[in-house]
Amino acid sequence: MKHPFHLKAVWNGGRNSEGTIDAGGLKTVISIPQEMGGPGTGTNPDEMLLGASSTCYLITLAAMLERSDITPDELTMESEATVDVTNNVFTYERIVHRPRIVLSADATEADLTKAERLAHKAESSCMISRAVAGNVEMETQPVIVTIGANAV
Repeated sequence: MKHPFHLKAVWNGGRNSEGTIDAGGLKTVISIPQEMGGPGTGTNPDEMLLGASSTCYLITLAAMLERSDITPDELTMESEATVDVTNNVFTYERIVHRPRIVLSADATEADLTKAERLAHKAESSCMISRAVAGNVEMETQPVIVTIGANAV
């Protein structure tokens, strides 16, 4: 079964203008980021690729944990992307996901080990990660803890 997704984009002007996108649940202003000499209004392709990668990973991880009968008390994540600009060539080099999985105080060592294994496996299972594989380096640095305990 195929699932189509649609996006309408409008861009009026040159490089330092701004535009809009509408993809159903995502409606926003777009422009080139200030760090790259643009106006920095709204979002930009760099943030959107990071957002797509991060949300895909997080949803995939949540589903994998659920299928493994692991219910985190808390599941949060920070992600970071690195874009290299050399000789005016922009290269999206790397994305690092840092999920933090907090399990209940009665979680077993096996639960902690399984949660960590799934945190790494979710990266290769995520559709967006697979789409950019070979072009963008992907890394996962999970932190697994139980309530009231230190990181594993």
